[in-house]
Amino acid sequence: MTEPKVALVTGATSGIGRATAIGLGKAGYRVAILGRREEELKRTAELSGARYSGTCDVSDPAAVHRYFTDLTEKLGRIDVVFNNAGMFAPQMTFGDMDIETWRRMVDVNLNGAFYVAREAFRAMRDQHPQGGRIINNGSISAYVPRPGAAAYTATKHAITGLTKAISLDGRAFSIACGQIDIGNTATDMTSKMTTGSLQANGTMLPEPTFDVQHVVDAVLYMSGLPLEANVQFMTVMATNMPYIGRG
Repeated sequence: MTEPKVALVTGATSGIGRATAIGLGKAGYRVAILGRREEELKRTAELSGARYSGTCDVSDPAAVHRYFTDLTEKLGRIDVVFNNAGMFAPQMTFGDMDIETWRRMVDVNLNGAFYVAREAFRAMRDQHPQGGRIINNGSISAYVPRPGAAAYTATKHAITGLTKAISLDGRAFSIACGQIDIGNTATDMTSKMTTGSLQANGTMLPEPTFDVQHVVDAVLYMSGLPLEANVQFMTVMATNMPYIGRG
């Protein structure tokens, strides 16, 4: 009997990451989870039935390497990675952005995504049978910025390039790579949007959100495709959010 596929979710301590880990567990995957906050990670493990859980800061390449080494030793392989870990920065005008904020955003949102994807790529390339799927969490900001969000916007634009590069280089090894771009799903990180978000014209307007389960369903769809098929980019957003026509 073939064992269920192994799916890893990074940034699994809350929000989209936790919900996706739970969804993958319910769908029959052997779930692995990664995050920085130990107590919240334990809670996600309980809710998702995770087979492997480990605290890890994705901005530390050595820690990411140790995590993947231990994961593959314990579960034997890895079939799907939802490269989800990321962070927001306080809103600030470009000229006022401090260097440490910029570096931290790049370390987590871009470097962290690279470290995770690189380890996943290597594992998928070297395992038997070969191959797997990497799903990067981009953002609406991978295409259109919000005011006062230069660091976040730059890292998410870079994720789009990273996704394309992995997708191209992965062809020889049956590694598919796609990106899900999410706009205004209802989580703790987006709770302030319903009371008011700064718009490009300087006004503050409440923005609609949508249930995180729709993101989970989208990731499940992408994960469940055979490796000869790929969703390169998928946008899931609140229907009435100010994205189409933003500005």
